[in-house]
Amino acid sequence: MTSIITGDIINSRKALSSEWLSILKEIFETVGNSPKTWEIFRGDSFQIEIENVSDAFLFTIVLKTAIKKIKGLDIRLAIGIGEKNFNAKNITEANGEAFVNSGFAFDHLLKKQNLAIKTPWSNVNDEFNVSFSLALLIMDNWTVNSAEYVKMYLKTPKATQKVIAKKLDISESSASERKKRAGFDEIMKLEKRYRQVMEQKIADS
Repeated sequence: MTSIITGDIINSRKALSSEWLSILKEIFETVGNSPKTWEIFRGDSFQIEIENVSDAFLFTIVLKTAIKKIKGLDIRLAIGIGEKNFNAKNITEANGEAFVNSGFAFDHLLKKQNLAIKTPWSNVNDEFNVSFSLALLIMDNWTVNSAEYVKMYLKTPKATQKVIAKKLDISESSASERKKRAGFDEIMKLEKRYRQVMEQKIADS
């Protein structure tokens, strides 16, 4: 069982590719090497494998913060979970249930929202596609400052508010306000719920 994330950059033509492409590659390289683990194609589209299914949603949050830090840009992401039946040198040539599910979510579900999921379990699909739609009411409206705060916290999860404020060169009260506006606590509760459900499903498989 694995997870495949298919995505693209929204409004990519409104910014120089040099503004976001290196950021995207840097994040992808923390997971594995191109083109086996990830590949960027058609300029602003990509596919990446996250082998630990439980990490997939957190990875989409990381991607969202990185792209939303660039004013005017956003990102569409489809998580597909399932078996991987065929390995290839290029991820875009591999196939299996996870790839089919990711493609379906990207082609059909992303017409309604910027983050969607398709798994082998219908109850999981129902729960998280509704949860994602609610979370996106906040995430899609992250400002550059909100995205910067969430990105910093995810990079240093054990850091105190005081330390994060210092890293961002703002006051603690400003850091607290950014955290609140970003809906950080609520989104991390959803991430925890996603992780628990996926760990249980994988254990039961």
